[in-house]
Amino acid sequence: MLLHLKNLLNPQELARARLLLGDDAPWTDGRSTAGGQAVAHKRNEQLAQDSAQATELQQLVLGALRRDPLFFSAALPRRIFNPLFNRYRVGADRYGAHVDGAVLHSKATQEWVRTDVSCTLFLADPDEYDGGELLVHDSYGNRGVKLAAGDAVLYPGTSVHEVTPVTRGARIASFFWIESMVRGDEQRRTLFELDLNLLRLRERHGESAETLALSGVYHNLLRQWAST
Repeated sequence: MLLHLKNLLNPQELARARLLLGDDAPWTDGRSTAGGQAVAHKRNEQLAQDSAQATELQQLVLGALRRDPLFFSAALPRRIFNPLFNRYRVGADRYGAHVDGAVLHSKATQEWVRTDVSCTLFLADPDEYDGGELLVHDSYGNRGVKLAAGDAVLYPGTSVHEVTPVTRGARIASFFWIESMVRGDEQRRTLFELDLNLLRLRERHGESAETLALSGVYHNLLRQWAST
């Protein structure tokens, strides 16, 4: 499931993020954090994880996630890998087709996080750069994603994906992973669709015996599938 989260960052947060991610930020070679399978395909810059900028930005992004009910409903987060930040510029910068590691170690929290759900938060507007699409390969074909600054996309961590070469400007983004309480993508999708439609039914008809019963179905499924 690909899900577009609109306006995850508000304008003030986005402006602060862009200020902290300027040319004077401590950018490093992105290959330093790539695993063995991905290092040959990765050509970009990454914000140093131990920098003051990274620490502030991580808290900014995590705060935005905590207030977004759509994110919680779709991801059902158990753990969140500390947000990372990258930049792709004109030239050789790209990230070829790869699959993210199944379990990653967070330097910020010292936790191991299973990568059930991947997230990319766009921090540059589409008119600021050409290329730089996130391509997600799934059973429906290749799906290109290039969103407004402040918007994010969730997609399964099991997906083969890539970032196409940037041919003008610079693509700046945050990326991270979520270990979900519900491991399976299809189970998460079922719960998300049920939750979303329950909300719509309540908005249209108010609380009823039917919405109460369906709410029970949701929580019984979650109780059956979730690990905490």
